[in-house]
Amino acid sequence: MDKQLRFAVVGLGNMGSAHALAIQGGQVPGGVLVAVCDTAPSRRQWARENLPDVSIFDNFDAMLEADLAEAIIIATPHYFHPPMAIAAFARGLHVLTEKPGGVQVSAVRAMCDAAEKSGKTFGVMFNQRTHPLFAHAREILRGGELGALKRVQWTVTNWYRTQAYYNSGGWRATWAGEGGGVLINQAPHQLDLLQWICGMPKSVWAHCAVGKYHLIEVEDDATIFAEYDNGATATFITTTGEYPGTNRLEIAGDRGKLVLEENKLRWWKLPTSERDFCFDGEVPTAEYVEIGQTEAETAHNGILCNFTNAVLHGEELLAPGCEAIHELTISNAAYLSAWTGERVTLPLDEARFDAILAKKIAASSYHPEQVTAEADGVYKDRWNVKW
Repeated sequence: MDKQLRFAVVGLGNMGSAHALAIQGGQVPGGVLVAVCDTAPSRRQWARENLPDVSIFDNFDAMLEADLAEAIIIATPHYFHPPMAIAAFARGLHVLTEKPGGVQVSAVRAMCDAAEKSGKTFGVMFNQRTHPLFAHAREILRGGELGALKRVQWTVTNWYRTQAYYNSGGWRATWAGEGGGVLINQAPHQLDLLQWICGMPKSVWAHCAVGKYHLIEVEDDATIFAEYDNGATATFITTTGEYPGTNRLEIAGDRGKLVLEENKLRWWKLPTSERDFCFDGEVPTAEYVEIGQTEAETAHNGILCNFTNAVLHGEELLAPGCEAIHELTISNAAYLSAWTGERVTLPLDEARFDAILAKKIAASSYHPEQVTAEADGVYKDRWNVKW
């Protein structure tokens, strides 16, 4: 009999319900759904109606104590990701957590320590890593074909959200419930891809506009400026308040330029470094290559299948869980910069960030008893790469 991995899912909101149905529906070879957990009675009723023969729990600790699963998918509000993962590792479970890994770098660091101590497989749902054009751009840059990094500019403003979206759950767009706005909810995908392709910067400066387009207490518009060790710079612009938006990534190196836009990777190749002809040489003609998407973005199912294969067959993880700390470091640094008006040098002063965040949590309007909108268990197109 083929190997199987017994999964439990905690949190049956939009993401958790979709993951549960994907596994239950046979979309993850080798994966078997054995248990789900949610504190909301309506979500447990949904599970009874849509997930036959699956054990249903209203308490996370009780689900762990039942010892039914070998791996757990954490799809709860952000603050719960690290403590739940740590508890699961202590029980000897493999863990796949939704993005972001958490709200605070310090909490995610503790989660990573627990993962390493447990020896279990740890993954994070960075599903946009499965898009072949981003993977190709990474290969080009990491392989040296673009030369030394000079400049990065990413405008990703097609994360549009209405006020109704923010009103759909009491935890949304609050410091105490969600831990931030567009940088903690939507943009982690691109912040992860930015560091996955180009590496981590050495410093960050940011402007974050709170409630610029919506009635919320967190940012819905942000601009980040970053600098790398070699002097290269990056500008990252994102918002949930523009429609129609843009998704355009431009990466310049001393051997050419990449532009990812409209589901195409355009590549201008130089035969030599720009530094070789800047002062005393003839400017060469750049070779132009255009690459379209030839393979499908496997998205969430791609990460689920990869995680399952990593546990069962030793496949290399596309999105290792502890890499969640990288994009979160950038967003934590951006918040700290916006709060203090300072340029933030990495590594992050985690204690300082946590102290200011604690004050924002204390003043937050979050009310846990507010009703969250129901989920239908369907992956939404807006969660994938949008051009």
